[in-house]
Amino acid sequence: MAEVAVKKTAKPRRGRPPKAARGTQDTRAELIRSGLEQLTENGFASSGIDQILKKVGVPKGSFYYYFPSKEAFGQAVIENYATYFAYNLDKHLLDDSNPPLARIGQFVESAKAGMDKYAFKRGCLVGNLGQEVDLLPDSFRQQLIDIFLDWQHRLSICLEAAKAQGEIAKNANCELLAEQFWVGWEGAVSRAKLVQSTQPLQNYLEFFIAGLTR
Repeated sequence: MAEVAVKKTAKPRRGRPPKAARGTQDTRAELIRSGLEQLTENGFASSGIDQILKKVGVPKGSFYYYFPSKEAFGQAVIENYATYFAYNLDKHLLDDSNPPLARIGQFVESAKAGMDKYAFKRGCLVGNLGQEVDLLPDSFRQQLIDIFLDWQHRLSICLEAAKAQGEIAKNANCELLAEQFWVGWEGAVSRAKLVQSTQPLQNYLEFFIAGLTR
């Protein structure tokens, strides 16, 4: 998973410095990875810091050495997830060795493999947090909106390529179609997690593609 760059700050960090020999950035990255697991499976409100720290082997008093608050920690986890997801999207949607609509299918196959790998315990972090946004710090709302807009734009580029190659209608509104895809996608991911099957993802892909080619 892609890691989030650590910005240096002039403010002194709270908490005890780590006793372990590993580097500060390595430990910070491990905390983010552990947080990603917890937040993806359980959501933000239900994820306690204690379990995240225990998995990484960091004393509770040292948490604030790496993050000024749980809110800042959550922001870092979201950013890390968004960076990874954007990379995965580009890997498939910008693959010009395949027709544009086939690239969308490649992305879905990747998502299916990911859900199966983690036994359907994890869904989409951004979608999950969006469902509990009223319980989250206010700063999360715009962060999540911006991520969805970024995904929407990346998909719209692929759809514009499909339009140029005659796969979809010349008058198709690609930005709107991309928005509709992500709205429906989050529902399909939730259903897949519920029924513990990738079939809802496949069903949604077929429904979306069928609508494009009418």
